[in-house]
Amino acid sequence: MNKIWTTYLKGDKVIWMVCLILGMVSLLAVYSSISSLAYKYTQGNTLYYLFKHGIMLASGFFIMYLIHKVNYRYFSRLSQIAVLFAAALLVHTLIIGENSNDASRWLKIPIIDQNYQTSDFAKIALVAYVSRMLVVNRNNLHSFKDGLLPILVPIGLICGLILPANFSTAALLFFVCFTLLFIGGIPFKHLLAVLGISAACFALMLSLSSVAPNLLPRVETWKTRLMSFESGDSEANYQVEHAMMAIHSGGLFPSGPGSGDSRNYLPHPYSDMIYAFIIEEYGAIIGGFGMLLLYLIFLYRSIKVSNACERDFGTLLVIGLSFLLAFQAFINMGVAVSILPVTGQPLPLVSMCRTSIWFTCLAVGMILSVSRTNIEGDTVKGKKRVKRKSYAVA
Repeated sequence: MNKIWTTYLKGDKVIWMVCLILGMVSLLAVYSSISSLAYKYTQGNTLYYLFKHGIMLASGFFIMYLIHKVNYRYFSRLSQIAVLFAAALLVHTLIIGENSNDASRWLKIPIIDQNYQTSDFAKIALVAYVSRMLVVNRNNLHSFKDGLLPILVPIGLICGLILPANFSTAALLFFVCFTLLFIGGIPFKHLLAVLGISAACFALMLSLSSVAPNLLPRVETWKTRLMSFESGDSEANYQVEHAMMAIHSGGLFPSGPGSGDSRNYLPHPYSDMIYAFIIEEYGAIIGGFGMLLLYLIFLYRSIKVSNACERDFGTLLVIGLSFLLAFQAFINMGVAVSILPVTGQPLPLVSMCRTSIWFTCLAVGMILSVSRTNIEGDTVKGKKRVKRKSYAVA
């Protein structure tokens, strides 16, 4: 076991361990909660979903392993192509993507016949690109036109293309990018201008939806969720109501895997509401606080990795990706305990969410790549560079 840690798994060992624990919790929780879905589609064959989810997790960890072996400096250059490719994919998705509940989010991978959300790839591409541009434009950040605008345009483009189908993902991505702008040194007056422009654009979109409801049909869904959350309408918030029932029946202490009854009535106990199901089977102390602690540890160790990085691109990249994953987890938990309105954000590395696991592992692999380089030194093509604090991107 020690040979595996020292020879194959490089980088921050705590991040590796947190991800492995989350993966094991995911297998247990998904297998225990999948019975209703299995009886509906596979005549009760729960092993089919367990095997499929296990394959997704295993392939995701393989992606994580491969990416963490790559020097993170290459991600800076690749982000220029990736952000353009992500924009093209998002446009393609809006035009001919698979539609569900008035939202076009998915495209199909032809060879393996597997759907994926293009926004998952776009999130990682945009965070890497913003991290790069903050370093490239470091001498012009005081200028709105020359420093901020070249960064703001791709942020607005990617978030704007995600917004019609997935408000929560667009809002989360915008918040993470805004945080990067703040950490990257954008003047406070320019940040206020960004907030003002964003608020104006959002207000314009709401106005357009009122005049032409068919133009943006998802806006009505957002309004309904917000209004039902504020009013506490139990009929509209049936997912949260059932999640609260599962949490209440779980109590403080664990009752064990397979003991949860909410699999029979909780909507999506294997994906969106898996946190509530975990609390029901493992109790509020181990299941509830324990899961929260794992994501907090992941965020803390990632911040330590970013502080140890010798290059500003690596620092910003780790902050952006770790905030993206950690805040997504906190949103999922907040929905389950009725702190936030229903959003549909999966719990990273835990929810059964198809190819989203791959992109989560891709992001973690990039963080581990920075961590590995911090430990081994900045090496490109076998030539080891002297460690120094640098603002160079590549």
